[in-house]
Amino acid sequence: MQDDVLPLGLVTEELISRFEGIVGQAYVLADDENRKHYGHDETEHLLYLPEIVIKPRTTTEVSAIMHICNEYRVAVTPRGAGTGLSGGALPHLGGVLLSMERFNTILQIDERNGQVITEPGVITEVLQNAVKEKGLFYPPDPSSRGSCFIGGNIAENSGGPKAVKYGVVKDYVLNLEVVLPTGEIIWTGANVLKNSTGYNLTQLMVGSEGTLGIVTKIVLKLIPLPKYDLLMLAPFRSLEKASEAVSAIFRAGITPSAMELVEIDALKIVSTMVDSFAVPVTDDIAAHLIIEVDGNNMDVLMADMEAIAGILEQYEAGEIFFADDAQQKAELWKLRRRTAEAVKIKGYTIEEDTVVPRAELPELIRRVKTLGKEYSFHAVFYGHAGDGNLHIRIKKEGISNSFGNEEMNVILRKLFIIVKELGGTISGEHGIGLVQKGFMDIIFEETNLRLMRHIKKVFDPNNILNAGKIFDM
Repeated sequence: MQDDVLPLGLVTEELISRFEGIVGQAYVLADDENRKHYGHDETEHLLYLPEIVIKPRTTTEVSAIMHICNEYRVAVTPRGAGTGLSGGALPHLGGVLLSMERFNTILQIDERNGQVITEPGVITEVLQNAVKEKGLFYPPDPSSRGSCFIGGNIAENSGGPKAVKYGVVKDYVLNLEVVLPTGEIIWTGANVLKNSTGYNLTQLMVGSEGTLGIVTKIVLKLIPLPKYDLLMLAPFRSLEKASEAVSAIFRAGITPSAMELVEIDALKIVSTMVDSFAVPVTDDIAAHLIIEVDGNNMDVLMADMEAIAGILEQYEAGEIFFADDAQQKAELWKLRRRTAEAVKIKGYTIEEDTVVPRAELPELIRRVKTLGKEYSFHAVFYGHAGDGNLHIRIKKEGISNSFGNEEMNVILRKLFIIVKELGGTISGEHGIGLVQKGFMDIIFEETNLRLMRHIKKVFDPNNILNAGKIFDM
C-alpha cells in the first residue's frame, strides 16, 4: 500500500484535548507560526505543515501520545533540531509533529566506564564539551554540531570530519531507550562494549531515520581525549589531483583524524559570507585539502605531517599552510563547517550526499562535471574526502527543489547511477528521508526493499511513524 493512500486519521479537537492532558496546554501548538516553523528542515526549500506540534518532556508522555496516535492512525513525524538535509523531519502527511527539543539533559557522565547517558535533545557540541571537561572524547561531529541534536545524529547515523579515523555514530551507541509506534517502551541492548545476545536492535535503530521508534535515552561509548592535534591546509591547481592525493596518504600507512576537501568555488562563497581571509583564494587554485592528525605523541604527529607534506608534493600541491595556534585552527574549521550554509544561500539548494571508495573520488568528480555540462547545471564539491563521502551541491537555473521535479530527477538518477558504477551509494550520512527515496532502486534489489518494508511493518503495523520516508509501504 502506498503511503499517499494510507487511511490516516485526522487530529480532532477531542484528540487535541487528550494530548493537552498529557503534556499540558502550553506544549500543544496549532497556530500558523509554529506550524510553519516546524514544517521545514534544511532540505532544499520544502515546507509541509503539520496539523499540530507536540512537545513532550518524558518517555511516559511520548508513550501515551503514541498509544493515541496508533489507535486513531494519526501520522507522527519525530523531529530533533530540524537540521536534516534529506527531508526526514518533514511532516509531509500532516498529522502530529513530535518535537524532542525538551529532552535536553545529559543524565550521567560515567568516567569509570567511559560512557555517557543523554537525552536526544542535547546539542551535539554541548555534549562533546561536557565530556571533554572530563578528559573524554565523543568523536562524531557533523558540520551542524553547534545546533543539531544527538537524537537526530542517531536517526541519520551521522559522521563528520573525524569519521575517517574514529568512525560514525553507530560505532559509539551502546544502548537506546525507545518508544515504539505502538507506544511500548523498550531498551534495545545493554550498557556493555560487547553484546552477542540476540538480534542487534540497537544498530537497527541507528540510521533508521525515525521510522521504527522514537529514541528517548541514549548510552554512548566515550574514548580518551587526544592530547594534541595538528592541522594543515594544502592548495591544488587541480580538483582531481587533490582527490588523488587523498588515497595516496592512506596507502602510505597514515590515517589522519580528518581529511576534508573544499572546491574553490565553494570556498570563495563561504569566505565572503564569513568575511575570512584565513585561506588564500586565487584564480589558479581549484581546491584545498584540510588535513588533521591527532594523538598523544607530538613527535609522531610531526613525523606524520612531514610525510603527508611529501606525498602532497607528488600531486602538485601548492604552498602548504600549517595552523600555528588554536585560533587559526578554529578559523579553518569555521570555513569548512559553514560551507553548506553559504552555498545554499547562493542558490546551491540541492545537496547530494554521495559516498564512493576514496580511490574513485577523481572519477566521480570528472563524471559529475561532465554531467553538469550535458544538463546545464553547476556543482560544487566539498566534504569528507578521507572516507569517500563527498557532498555535491547543485545549482540549476529555475529549479530550487529536486523533490517532485521531473527534470532534476532525471539528472539525479544519472548521477546516482555513476555513484553505483563506482562502487558507492547515494547517502553517506544525511539519510534517504523523503527526497532520495525514489532512487533506492538504483542501490537495492526488490528483495532488499521487501525485507526493509517487512521490518517496518513489524515495528509499525499501522504505518504512522515517519511514514513515506526511505520508501513507500
